[in-house]
Amino acid sequence: MQDIIIDGNTLTLEAVGKIANEKAQIRLADASIAKVAQCRKYVDKIIANGDIVYGLTTGFGKFSSVNIPKDKIAELQVNLIRSHSVSVGEPYSEEITRAIMLLRIAVLAKGHSGIRLETLQTLVEMLNRGVHPIIPMRGSVGASGDLSPLSHLALVLLGEGEAIYEGERLTGAEALQRAGIRPISLAAKEGLALNNGTQVMAAIGALMLLKAEKLCRTADITAAISIDALLGTPSAFDSLVHGLRPHPGQMNSAENLRLLLQNSPLRDSHLNCDNVQDAYSLRCTPQVHGAVRDALAYARGVLSIEINSATDNPLIFPEEDKVISGGNFHGEPLAIALDTMALAFSELANISERRIEQMLNPALSRGLPPFLAKRPGLDSGYMIAQLTAASLISENKVLSHPASVDSIPTSANQEDHVSMGSVSAIKLLQVVENVERVIAIEFLIGATALDYRDYPSSAALESVKSLLRQKVAKLEEDRILYPDIDAAIALVKSGAVLECIQQHNLVLK
Repeated sequence: MQDIIIDGNTLTLEAVGKIANEKAQIRLADASIAKVAQCRKYVDKIIANGDIVYGLTTGFGKFSSVNIPKDKIAELQVNLIRSHSVSVGEPYSEEITRAIMLLRIAVLAKGHSGIRLETLQTLVEMLNRGVHPIIPMRGSVGASGDLSPLSHLALVLLGEGEAIYEGERLTGAEALQRAGIRPISLAAKEGLALNNGTQVMAAIGALMLLKAEKLCRTADITAAISIDALLGTPSAFDSLVHGLRPHPGQMNSAENLRLLLQNSPLRDSHLNCDNVQDAYSLRCTPQVHGAVRDALAYARGVLSIEINSATDNPLIFPEEDKVISGGNFHGEPLAIALDTMALAFSELANISERRIEQMLNPALSRGLPPFLAKRPGLDSGYMIAQLTAASLISENKVLSHPASVDSIPTSANQEDHVSMGSVSAIKLLQVVENVERVIAIEFLIGATALDYRDYPSSAALESVKSLLRQKVAKLEEDRILYPDIDAAIALVKSGAVLECIQQHNLVLK
């Protein structure tokens, strides 16, 4: 895998995924190296001149009016990182931590932060060599960006804090030593350059968006299985219908369903039945799945801008001879986008659970046995699996309340409006995980419903069912079901379901 070049302007969400999940290596663009050096030279001139500039020669936040002597400026930066490292709770996963590190590097590579090149290169080496700081999940209000969690990241650069290296939790100093990296001593402005910005919430948003976009396509597959198993009619997915309401996500979902259900012998077996329209959870699948897609498209736009933006403070413009204290660190654009993602994505599970109900309820399932139990009464079948789905969905309803409508003033009212964007991000993490589980339960139940029909589904959907059957046997009588559910979740998470469809030369949108 080739190194991914970081210049602060052209990073893609897909590249974030490769670096976070596949450990692709990075290096700084030559142009970025030059800009970082130029900006640092300008900062050194300010310090030498004794100019009073926020964050360079003054305290922070409410202490911005306190001037710091030259011989205390380095100590000021270290104190900033130490005092702000107050996050609590379980640490972020390795993948999210790598994304956070990457996005911090990308911001610094823009050349408006005043960091020294050697400090930035040290952070690059940490990422490339797999030194992953322990960053507790909770402690940011998303106003001066993600101050506290980013400080935990910066601690390791100093040889402090904790990090994971080669699977072992170590002190920051030990992790750096084992990786062959020397810790750095902070100079003027570098503390702020490292901990001021929106990279934690942006990193979570980027990785969850990539996962959610794939899960939308998987949800179309599991929906198609359920629709065919319920003897549904695909006429509602006709392009004529969706052309009259051309929301992009709706049109894409409808096209996916048409492709997945084409040439299904099971569909052909009831062409002349008296059913003219299905329940909304079947018939309106493109409208609901499509609306989720369109919400994700909005979030993709926000995130694509954010991962290539300078979000620290103050920002330095050497060519204009300006240092400007602004508010690019405020997380509101992300907070609203991440809340929207959580709210919209929850609907993917909501409608999935309704299709589960259609398959398990004998009054609705068009001839399927109650709860898909082979011996109803003696066996409960998938009765309680639906309860699990209902529980996950109820949790999502609570998590869908927007964090971005909240604000608790901090720092003696200097930070009198905060975004709570990191709370939005953490909620989104949980929502995406819950939706994965519900979609997997529908997959499990839909495949079993197909087993009861006299005709096979389309070749593509039958191959997906066979993929599941390699891990989960048919349900002939009651057994412990959680291993079956876990196996289905693993298939959904791994992308194997999508890969199986691709083998039939079907390209889902």
